Amino acid sequence: MIPTNYYLFDFLDFDENLSKQESLWKACQPTSVTEHQGDIWVTVPFQKQQNSNDMAPDTTAEREVYTVIIRQYAPKIIRVFAAFSPTAVVPADSDEMLQYSERVKQMPLRVEQVEAGWRITDEAGVMRAFINVQQPPLHRWSTLLPDPQETFDLRLYPDGKREVRLAAYDHFSPPRYDALPLGYCKTGTTIDRATLSFECKADECFAGTGERFAKMDLSGQTFYLKNQDGQGVNNRRTYKNIPFYLSSRMYGVFYHTCAHAKLSLAGFSTRSVEFMERQAMIDAFVIGGDHPEEILRGYRDLTGYPSMPPLWSFGVWMSRMTYFSANEVEEICQRMRQEHYPCDVIHLDTGWFKTDWLCEWKFNDERFPDPKAFIHRLKDNGYRVTLWQLPYVAEEAEQITEARENKYICTLTKQQAGDGSNFSALDYAGTIDFTSKKATEWYKSLLRNLLQMGVAAIKTDFGENIHMDAVYENMKPELLNNLYALLYQKAAYEVTKEVTGDGIVWARAAWAGCQRYPLHWGGDSCSSWDGMAGSLKGGLHFGLSGFAFWSHDVPGFHSLPNFMNTCVRDDVYVRWTQFGVFSSHIRYHGTSRREPWHYPAIAPIVKKWWNLRYRLIPYIVSQSEQATKSGSTLVQALIFHHPHNRLCWHIDDEYYFGNDFLVAPVMNSENRRDIYLPEGEWTHLFTGEQYHGDQWLHDVEVPLEQMPVFVRRGAVIPVYPEHVECTDQMDMSKVKQLIIDEHFKGIAL
Repeated sequence: MIPTNYYLFDFLDFDENLSKQESLWKACQPTSVTEHQGDIWVTVPFQKQQNSNDMAPDTTAEREVYTVIIRQYAPKIIRVFAAFSPTAVVPADSDEMLQYSERVKQMPLRVEQVEAGWRITDEAGVMRAFINVQQPPLHRWSTLLPDPQETFDLRLYPDGKREVRLAAYDHFSPPRYDALPLGYCKTGTTIDRATLSFECKADECFAGTGERFAKMDLSGQTFYLKNQDGQGVNNRRTYKNIPFYLSSRMYGVFYHTCAHAKLSLAGFSTRSVEFMERQAMIDAFVIGGDHPEEILRGYRDLTGYPSMPPLWSFGVWMSRMTYFSANEVEEICQRMRQEHYPCDVIHLDTGWFKTDWLCEWKFNDERFPDPKAFIHRLKDNGYRVTLWQLPYVAEEAEQITEARENKYICTLTKQQAGDGSNFSALDYAGTIDFTSKKATEWYKSLLRNLLQMGVAAIKTDFGENIHMDAVYENMKPELLNNLYALLYQKAAYEVTKEVTGDGIVWARAAWAGCQRYPLHWGGDSCSSWDGMAGSLKGGLHFGLSGFAFWSHDVPGFHSLPNFMNTCVRDDVYVRWTQFGVFSSHIRYHGTSRREPWHYPAIAPIVKKWWNLRYRLIPYIVSQSEQATKSGSTLVQALIFHHPHNRLCWHIDDEYYFGNDFLVAPVMNSENRRDIYLPEGEWTHLFTGEQYHGDQWLHDVEVPLEQMPVFVRRGAVIPVYPEHVECTDQMDMSKVKQLIIDEHFKGIAL
């Protein structure tokens, strides 16, 4: 929208003509603060504002009173909850998003009224919150403008040390507000939006919020948290919105909601982090910590820890869009073995059905005449088979009558115009209703048949969009849209674990809690340098949003300018391969040929990097196991280890791979780049050359077959010492330790 001078329109999305019977209600000074079974209940009156551009109290309207609940948890988590309904609602401690760890314990709070307000402490006397009612001193000389309205001045101390304050005084003049500490909006008599804002410091930086294809520091940006098809990795749209951000002041906030929401990180106002959700509720967990890993572990303590993917998943995955027959697949798999390209997974995308893209969860019986035997032949040769599908049922699908009659799919309230594309949920007759237990079990039965044939995993593609003009059994579509990815992936994960013993999916969409069901990949990136750079940015923010495992299509999914048919450049293929080797998982996929022998000039280079990947699998497994028990991730932004280094908050083309490797991908055809070595002592992985940290290496020339990778001095890297064709051939008792000391001279590719 076109910016105005008014907070109502710019952030709260009011009608500019003020013609929709909308009203804003602003939090005032609390009238009482009491203890209730360890919680603190704050009675807060809300004042209606006049229906005008400038904000002013509507004194003809009676104030409405609601309860704000403050709850403290160990470790270092404080919760602010307000349900804007006629009666107070106690916050829930379990639902689809919340999955508390054993570390989460409610800590009883106490309140003491003092001259300046209310002091809220835990049983040890540590202050956890303070409600200020003291007014600043005045030297009144003018009555040109009215006095500011009452406000809700709440300061939180989740770790007992650092203050995180609501934005109590963010206005230019009393009528011209830029943020409210707490408020809600009505349309008619219905509360349909709520807002909460935190004070922001001038030099504060932010990260996280999901797979954000943006610079490292998100300060100054505003995001609409509504999952949608990202259509690439170089825009504001994203498949994976996570209502969590990390601040350079060493706190994080998880907004416990699945509603569509707006999050402004010092965007609308440089003084505030503003949150607005389209629901009559605010539920925010503020998480303290001394470093990002501690804060992210706190987030996982609330929403769940990632599970450990199976060993085979860390090998190379080969795919394209798409393979069309058992013969085609077996020829490719046999050639990889004959030419000694190590590989563990062959993925069948959209072409294994009777009709391409028409998902019926059944093999084409002409092109795949005996799918069970086909799958087992590949398994005997060291390959797992994974399958594409999606969560929508097409009008032409054989299951459509069954799905409609049993309400396994949503009931449409408005027929679609039929002008979508085959990348849209709108092309399908209905979205599978995962709010229904019966529908979920039906979906699981479809997958169970495939998994019992020997299929290793399911690609849970799509899920960002659902039919919105529809009825679902247990949730309104406006609340289901974001949560849908979690319900969808949970169902596929559970049935896969049940049948195969391996907990794994290959997913594109995500919301809070999806990290429990690995793994996720970065969507439809362009096979270009900007596509590679955008993918990495997305992965860095995703790793700062609670996710441990993340991958991307190597060497990008589609091409430019012809989406399906423009050839992938050799140098892009190699550089993206190098990036993929140092990612938690590596999968080749795209709209055209991806097998390396189709790129004969660079195929020998690719094979060397694949062999390196298999040598590093013991390290990757050990780092993955650590990540499932902590707040760590595999692809780590530099701020993960250097949060107080301001420079690192602005570097998004380097990363740590696990805790010991520093990786600087080359993302240009000039084969040159600047490299920043952060604090510490570093050794070049391939040359053994040693470097002191906290310095720039400028305009470094990097031949195509090489990549800048450094290892922490003193690190011990477990590696596999022998060539293997797949992980089935690995005997982990043979693992060797690579000691990075003064005697280390580098490794050869």
